[in-house]
Amino acid sequence: MVAAMLLSVLLLTTACSTKAPSRFDQAQQESSRQTSGQAVAKNATQGSKLNKFFPDEGDGYDRVYVQEKKGFSEANLKKDGKVVAQLAISDTTSTPGVASKYANSTEKIGGYPSVTTGKTQTSVLVGKYQVKAISKDPTFTASDRATWLEKFDLSGLGKLK
Repeated sequence: MVAAMLLSVLLLTTACSTKAPSRFDQAQQESSRQTSGQAVAKNATQGSKLNKFFPDEGDGYDRVYVQEKKGFSEANLKKDGKVVAQLAISDTTSTPGVASKYANSTEKIGGYPSVTTGKTQTSVLVGKYQVKAISKDPTFTASDRATWLEKFDLSGLGKLK
């Protein structure tokens, strides 16, 4: 009888207690909060239309598309099966403030204003498109990023409306 009573009390207290949110619940809430209000502009270019401007694979490198959505396309650059860099094109129509960081640029890659962010990212502004190369391995240097940015069809991308 005492055991049944203890079991009843235990069930009652655990059933009525509120469960603390897991770290995944918290991450989801933070992610939702950060992305709210960042809608993609209706006239942003479809990601599938951006793919043709990416550089071809070769010289021991493989290009693997990993994300494609309205206003954005991204590919991993692999060497010997390892991701050494990410290459991306984004339509800045949805984020017009992005273009302002190129206003005072003194560097150019392929004739377009270039910006280096930190030690791992180099980007160029081509019309309304930002083209990025991001090192994911220390062997992929700033010089490699510039070389791969020049391999994009930047002039073709500049003509895309």
